[in-house]
Amino acid sequence: MKNTGAVAEHSHRKCSSLLGLAVFTCGFSLSALAESDPNTCIGVDFDAKRPLTASRVTARPHVNFVKGSDDDAGCPADTEACRKKAFVVPGDIVLTGRTQGAFTCVAYQSFHARKQDWTTGWMSTTSLTPVAPARSPKITDWIGSWTHPGGTISISRGKNGALSIEGEQTYPAVGDAHSGVLGATVAPTQGMIAFADDGSTPFEKGEEGQCLVRMQRVGAWLLVEDNMQCGGSMVTFTGLYRRE
Repeated sequence: MKNTGAVAEHSHRKCSSLLGLAVFTCGFSLSALAESDPNTCIGVDFDAKRPLTASRVTARPHVNFVKGSDDDAGCPADTEACRKKAFVVPGDIVLTGRTQGAFTCVAYQSFHARKQDWTTGWMSTTSLTPVAPARSPKITDWIGSWTHPGGTISISRGKNGALSIEGEQTYPAVGDAHSGVLGATVAPTQGMIAFADDGSTPFEKGEEGQCLVRMQRVGAWLLVEDNMQCGGSMVTFTGLYRRE
């Protein structure tokens, strides 16, 4: 993807303002802003009842991000005025959230980035093709060391069909760094790894304030999502991880 700097900076500014209002933080959280204005897209929200999905960009030669109403009251729309400079190219993978008319709210991060730097916004739904998660991954499909800008997740074989999961994630902040860790033992069910805190509490029984994590095997990647309660401010494990 090209030309993402301004968009990423805009997302981080939104992040800071939301943090100041004591609501969910970072580009992944739509929260109050999205609820009050459905034409705004500042990231892909966490939904405990619906697993996160990923899509492949399929339109050519490239697909531009589209402004929301927070940028222009008449957006999103298929007009030149609503088209952002930032774009993705065929083959890029984006995380996809809710839809609004002909558009889908997406979040994109280059696999080559050294730190978390997300570009978020609306994108034409017809330019995206969902990537279906593996239906019945084998235990060996999960095992390995997985990397993502800012962090890693290690999955190894445990006892009685369970998997041991350890993860670290860091979000650089001015004059400091916020971090988060995962440490859980859990058995995959229905093609997915899902748990609360250390895995002793089932995902579906997790309570407010607990770290909730869900993992899927999507293509060659490990798709991870959390509720931003697994570390310090701005820390999230959400993203696509590549096996080392």
